[in-house]
Amino acid sequence: SLVRFTRRVYRSGEGEYLVNGRACRLRDFRELMAGTGVGADGYSVIEQGRVDGALQASPIERRALFEEAAGISRFRLKRREATKRLENVERNLARLRDIVEEVEGRLKRVRSQAGKAQRYRDATQRLREVRTLLGVADWRTLGAEWTRLDQQHRALADRREKSSQQLAEQEARLAGIGGDAAPPDRSLRDAESHLAKVRERLAERGIWEGELGHRRLDGGTLPGQVSLVRLPPEGSMGNTGVRHVGFFKDLSETVAAHKRIEELAYSDALTGLPNRVTLSERVEFALAMSQRHDVPFALLFLDLDRFKQINDSLGHLAGDRVLVEVAKRLLTCVRKVDTVARLGGDEFVLLLNQTDARGAETIARRALDALAEPFELDGMNFSVTGSIGIALYPNDGASMSDLIKNADAAMYRVKERGRAGFRFYQPQMNVDLLARMKLDHAMRLALERGDFRLHYQPQIELKGGAVIGAEALLRWRDADLGDVSPGEFIPVAEESGFIVALGDWVLYEAVRQGAAWLAQGQPMVVSVNVSALQFQQPGFVARVASVLDASGLPPCWLGLELTESILIQDADEALARLRALDRIGVQLAIDDFGTGYSSLGYLKRFPIRKLKIDRSFIKGLPGDESDAGIALAVIQVARALRLRVIGEGVETEAQRDFLRDAGCDEFQGFLYAPALSAADFEQRIAATSAGGDEVPSHGGG
Repeated sequence: SLVRFTRRVYRSGEGEYLVNGRACRLRDFRELMAGTGVGADGYSVIEQGRVDGALQASPIERRALFEEAAGISRFRLKRREATKRLENVERNLARLRDIVEEVEGRLKRVRSQAGKAQRYRDATQRLREVRTLLGVADWRTLGAEWTRLDQQHRALADRREKSSQQLAEQEARLAGIGGDAAPPDRSLRDAESHLAKVRERLAERGIWEGELGHRRLDGGTLPGQVSLVRLPPEGSMGNTGVRHVGFFKDLSETVAAHKRIEELAYSDALTGLPNRVTLSERVEFALAMSQRHDVPFALLFLDLDRFKQINDSLGHLAGDRVLVEVAKRLLTCVRKVDTVARLGGDEFVLLLNQTDARGAETIARRALDALAEPFELDGMNFSVTGSIGIALYPNDGASMSDLIKNADAAMYRVKERGRAGFRFYQPQMNVDLLARMKLDHAMRLALERGDFRLHYQPQIELKGGAVIGAEALLRWRDADLGDVSPGEFIPVAEESGFIVALGDWVLYEAVRQGAAWLAQGQPMVVSVNVSALQFQQPGFVARVASVLDASGLPPCWLGLELTESILIQDADEALARLRALDRIGVQLAIDDFGTGYSSLGYLKRFPIRKLKIDRSFIKGLPGDESDAGIALAVIQVARALRLRVIGEGVETEAQRDFLRDAGCDEFQGFLYAPALSAADFEQRIAATSAGGDEVPSHGGG
């Protein structure tokens, strides 16, 4: 075994080395290593750290180990003395056998030739020599002496075998290993062949370095870095019998760290599910198997709905616990040959081998049902839903990236249409996504190039017919796309977050134009639409104040139109910002009133000054009773709360007359004019003033 031909060197805290229980100073140890035959730098091997001569242990443990090592050294010395005695007895017994056989032969010949005195004297002389050698006074006691020596021989042999076993056990305890050694991750069957290679390398070069896994007495394996040096026969170890010096460094922590790194590299640290790397390998295998056997497989992309609410309300630790529970539930929905992986966040991927569309739909429904079961966390019950997109091989992609991309596109289509469902991928989805990406990129370039512009739609007072305000409306003409409708690019800007930058530009330009009209002697309120995302920005109020200060426009000539959804998302925060804007002096209006979550309580609390009736309720006037009833109700509510009312989208005189008779204050629409550029707007106002027409009609309809 490795223990029987390898000797270890341990270093004490005082610079001493212990070689098989024999203490020597560092200088002596250097002389020992210099004579190992590995070159002039034999000791530099140790100093450079290529081998480790120090036992990694605490001082108390190291002292105990040194004491045990010293005991082993004394035990070896006693064993060597016993071995020498045994060898002497064995030699004496061998000589005794030869002498007895010779004496017995001569006695037989003496008895047959009694008359030959000379031979008798020779035999007598030989018997005297035997008695002198064995210390026997009478040759007739030779049998008893033979029996005594034989018993002594057997006792010494038993003691030798027992001492060998005890020594091996003590060496094993001191080294922390068992009797056998094997390289890491090798079977017992390969251990001997590996050790044979080690011996062969030692015989050739005199030194060997590598990793070995030593089995402990308890059956466990201790990985370590081992270096062995063969000592020459004429080395300075004297008669100790040492032929090899070994250095052992425990690699348990290193191996455990490597194992942990490997686990983190191929599995998700939170849920233990396979990560993207492992998923990629399994998808590649599924692709190969599908191509060979011509069978499809499915990839499901699952994203939890509104998971951010759980993190925000219960905390991220609670969110992590929910993700672990979701992972467990998803594992119960698939077969053993399938894979459930976590890509990150609240995104999971299910790889279904050898599955068609029907099988994928079954698993998707099973996953949704599993998530529909209530979750319980610290005594609180709540529900979690998910949206699933499904992509099938080979119709929906020929690689992992294509399949995940297409399944992701299908999943987002589910979210757009209500969440908590599944949908198969369709090629048109990618076309729509690509078009939205191109549009978003084109918008950003257009803002840099100055391709956006503002048009202004007049707002007219119904009683006197004067133009008292203008709504700033964004327009975009692209060199490649042509005129792009706001209904097309505004939703994309809101989705991507670009609406914040775009809204800031609109606010700046509208205030600048309002200041210009004020300087020209044509003061009027300029109204700007504010998106929910822009309004929720922390510095929105300060941004409005700074723009007004920079332009010199009094705040009373700026109007901000907000949607009802802004007011109900976070009522307290919205109220604080609205009051801050009201203190500045800005006029606040609710746009498209009646189309969202109308609340009379909010109207009472918030510092709103104007309500705008949505064009969808104006279109049917005056013939549609429902539209007429809604319009009248809004006007009556505004009167009760002392708010002004404006109707948008007025295109006929009948609509205008109905609103005027109902008590509406203002209107805007094609009946007077569409949205116009600043120059055309000024000309239109000038023409109205010159003609004296109360409310002229727009000829273009």
